[in-house]
Amino acid sequence: MAARFQIQQARNGKYYFHLLANNGEIILASQMYASKSSAKKGIVSVQTNATDPSRYETLVNKAGEHYFVLKAKNSQVIGTGQGYAATTGVKNGIKSVSKNAPKAITEDIIIKT
Repeated sequence: MAARFQIQQARNGKYYFHLLANNGEIILASQMYASKSSAKKGIVSVQTNATDPSRYETLVNKAGEHYFVLKAKNSQVIGTGQGYAATTGVKNGIKSVSKNAPKAITEDIIIKT
């Protein structure tokens, strides 16, 4: 299965997307967008910025898990990685997004969650 973006609609009517790796695991989650077209623009921004190492920032959440965010040129967060027990997992997550995002297909489907 190829890497892909899936657009979903939340109960509040807003849209968000996930980037799924070849194995179907979520490797990046977006913020909420007011419209489906805005979410698609967010996907393009992820694809544009994913290969630039300077666009990633690694952080630690309240549970002590390491994670990363991907930022656009304007420093706005455009995607958040999953939580990992160690920095090695974060590095692998960033590599996976860098590799998969630019060529990932977009599934033009809406799954209401």
